[in-house]
Order: sequence, then C-alpha cells, then structure tokens
Amino acid sequence: MPELSYREAVRDALSRAMRDDEDVFIMGEDIAEMGGSMGVTQGMLEEFGAERVRNTPISEMAIVGAGIGAAIQGMRPVVEVMYEDFTTLAMEQIVNQAAKHRSMSGGQLKVPLTVRTQGGAGWSPGAQHAQQVEAWFVHVPGLKVVFPSTPSDVRGLLWSSIYDDNPVMFFEHRTLYGIKEEVTDELEPIPLGKGRVHREGDDVTVVATGRLVHEALKAAEEAEQEGVSVEVFDPRTLQPLDEEGLIASVKKTNRCVVAHEAVARMGYGAEVAAVVQEQAFDWLDAPIERVGAKFAPIPFAPVMEEYVIPHASDVLEAVRRTVSRG
Repeated sequence: MPELSYREAVRDALSRAMRDDEDVFIMGEDIAEMGGSMGVTQGMLEEFGAERVRNTPISEMAIVGAGIGAAIQGMRPVVEVMYEDFTTLAMEQIVNQAAKHRSMSGGQLKVPLTVRTQGGAGWSPGAQHAQQVEAWFVHVPGLKVVFPSTPSDVRGLLWSSIYDDNPVMFFEHRTLYGIKEEVTDELEPIPLGKGRVHREGDDVTVVATGRLVHEALKAAEEAEQEGVSVEVFDPRTLQPLDEEGLIASVKKTNRCVVAHEAVARMGYGAEVAAVVQEQAFDWLDAPIERVGAKFAPIPFAPVMEEYVIPHASDVLEAVRRTVSRG
C-alpha cells in the first residue's frame, strides 16, 4: 500500500474527483501557481488548467458566493478559504445562503459546495490565524461539518463531501499536513456521519477531534502504563454526529472525556457531553470531563501559545480525574 501524507491525501482526493468528473473544480487564493498556502494544490494547475484551478481575488465572500452559484447551477465546486479565521468574512454567504437554499426552495435546489479551510495553533501564527471555529458551523442547520485527523480519513471524507448534495464545511489542521499513513491504492469513500475508534479500551472513552486525536492517543499510551485502558473515538464528521458509535463506546467504558483544540467554553465538546448525558446517563460512573484551549486569544509567543492550547498531558489529567472519581 502507498504511504501518503495528510497533504498528499487531500490533493489525491481532489485530483481523482477532477479526473472523473468535469463538474468538479477548485477556487481559492493562490491555489494555482503557488499551490496554496500549505502546498496542498501543488501541481494541479499543470494537470487541470486555469479554468478548473482558479485563483481568486482576496475576498472570502466572493469566493464562497461564486461557489454557491456554481453549485446551484449543477457543478461541484471545492472552494478554499485560506485560514478558517477568515470564514468570518464569508459568514453571510455560508450561513444565510449556502445553508438555506435547499430548504427554502422545498428541495428544488441543491448546493453541492465543499468549503475547505485550515487552521489551528502549533506554529505561532498569532490570534487571527490560529483559531478553531468548527463549533460555529455545527450550530447551523443545512450545513455538514467534517474534521478528519488522518490521511486515509481526509481522503475518503473529502471525496464524500464533494459528492454530497449539501454544503459541507471541511476543516483541516495545519500541523497534520505532514503526518503519513499507508493507504489503499483505491480511494475508499467514507460516509459522512460515521465515526472511528482509533484505539480500543475498557475504562474510559476519549472523544477527540483533529490534532487532539493524536494527543489523545499519546495520552492513552501513558495511561496504559498506569493500568488505565483508554478508548479513543474520533467523530470525524461533527455534523451529522455518529451518536450510535459514540454512545456504544461510552456504554462500554462508563466514562467519557471530550477533547478538542478550540476553547472549551461553548466548544463542540459541550454538545458531545450533552448527547452522552442524555443518552448514556445511567451508564456513567463519573462526570464527563472536557479538555480544550483556555478562554483567551491564541498568543503569538510560542511559550504562551503552548500554555493556552491543550496537549496530551491535559488529556491524561482528565483521564486520571474521571477514573479516580468512578
């Protein structure tokens, strides 16, 4: 099986879709000659040409708005917002237009638009280029929200997002682009709404997203040395959420920790905790623990950035707390 990095897996999904389907094209700032700010679309201009790999003006509203129009007309555009912080500039188009057209038209219109964006801390980009804002979009009916953590998942989920007839917010974490994994030659689509158990365990379920999946796996290794068996569950699709898989894991372990890089206050973990409390309360042997960034803008100074965002040590401490209270 070939080994692909997360970055290469995104490119592979995009390229295969564009080879198979002329209705698929990509738009974004500097994605053509430059290959995108993170090098994801490197080489795609040479293969597909400037009509299908389209550089855009620096206007997130225009990028998403043009994508909505193309999607309604029957194409399957993938538009890139360079940093997820900049989705703020396209909120009207995403929240009031893309998410609403199918419902308001009584199903007559489809909006098969994929909005790719990346973000996250870990390299000191400062407070305006390092946020994790996925929770904003999970709150919007009409949007699907995806956040893959591995090369195989990002490839299979991006393909499924492109061929979904609803708008999809597709989040990538910049510190994951270099991680590698063996994948099959054949691209295997992954259904939206299906989570993944990365590690089986018996004592506590850690529900983690994005970068925190890898931090949770590190924490699980350390916990094992202390005699604690940790199961790591990755929703992969934040909306729709794989409630069946989530609840099955918690009923198995009887404890739950939720971990993400975004701030804990009103973060995605709060919704996960609510779902677990509603559907698995009688199985819980301890309160649900939440792990997230401190409630502060992401600092520029590396030592302060490391202090604000969560790490494996924070997940491990949460695991210890919930096990000790059971």
